[in-house]
Amino acid sequence: MVSTKPYLLRAIYQWCVDQGLTPYIAVLVDAETSVPAQYVKEGQITLNISPEAAHQLIMGDDLITCSARFGGVAQSLSIPVGNVSAIYARENGHGMAFEVVEAARQSAGQEETGDEPTPPEPTSPTDKSSGSRSHLTRIK
Repeated sequence: MVSTKPYLLRAIYQWCVDQGLTPYIAVLVDAETSVPAQYVKEGQITLNISPEAAHQLIMGDDLITCSARFGGVAQSLSIPVGNVSAIYARENGHGMAFEVVEAARQSAGQEETGDEPTPPEPTSPTDKSSGSRSHLTRIK
């Protein structure tokens, strides 16, 4: 099944722009992420992806690409969608956080070995013994 993450990223981005807000993304930086290394702190970077800051922005299903200026120098950015941990409006913090799945970054190693990832054990929606609540967050 196709991930909903790229669709949610595009929807929240569009909502921010329509409301006159500044969309930011928080990104976990790894070898597949192309961003200026001097702006990476503790393996993460936060990027302004507003139309004024990010030029030629393409938010694809697997990759986000754009050109942005850092210290006055234009640089090309390439961010795997799987590495985006959040998208939010700078002005009010409204947005959505995502789990960055370690397995997504290890998929290159699985392709080489041919190993298939083990799917999680299904849980019964009627099993209330765990006492856990829904992981969904209400967005207003």
